[in-house]
Order: sequence, then C-alpha cells, then structure tokens
Amino acid sequence: MLTGSCLCGAVAYEADTQLEAIVHCHCETCRKTHAAAFSSLAAVPRERFRWTRGEEALAAFDSSPGKTRRFCSACGSHLVAEREGAPMLMLRLGCLDTPVTVARQAHIWRSDGASWYDPDAAHPQFPEGFPKT
Repeated sequence: MLTGSCLCGAVAYEADTQLEAIVHCHCETCRKTHAAAFSSLAAVPRERFRWTRGEEALAAFDSSPGKTRRFCSACGSHLVAEREGAPMLMLRLGCLDTPVTVARQAHIWRSDGASWYDPDAAHPQFPEGFPKT
C-alpha cells in the first residue's frame, strides 16, 4: 500500500499497488510545475488509487491538451497527473509518505533539462542542511 499527502496535510491518498519503475522527468513543463530540475513520478493503476482525505481541496490545471495536474489548493503540492481515459495515474513522488525502493529508474526529456543540473555529475552530499563553515 502506498500513501501520500500534501505539505499542509489537507489532501491524502492511497494506492493499493507496488511501483514498477520511477521516472525523473526533465521536460520544461515538469520543471516549471515543480520549480525544480526535474519531477520524480511513477505510474499507478487508476482503479487502485483513491483519495482518502481532502478531495474537495484539490485544484487542477490542464498543462497540455488532455493532461490534467491535480494539486492542493491550500499549499500547492502537486499530487498526481492524469490523461483523460488513461488506465494509469502519474504519482508525483515528492508527496509520497511510504518509503519505496525501486531498481528501475530513468531520466526522460533530458533534451529539455535545466542547464544548471547534470544528473551524471558528482556533487557533495550532506545528511541534513548545508554544513556551517
């Protein structure tokens, strides 16, 4: 069982499934929607997904023809994207509360990638915030 929620806690969901793969999308729309270098997402079957809290607090934006992004109207957290009639929803994994480990991962739309981020470059990593010097 996967569970997720928005930043303010108004909206929550669950999906009775396991993730098969994770995709890190670098398209311009995902970068602008999430104000980040990329958006991490995974497909889940629509029939195994349900809102458990706050569905009335959801807002939606059609980011391209036939693609709707759903987000919390209070805090702005993006939770899912969907195409009308498609059997799968795309979970935005930044709002996932369940820990997951998925071996199959890929970066897509690198042609649109942010000029300031290279997923192949090695960068320092810190367990918490930036260390004080």
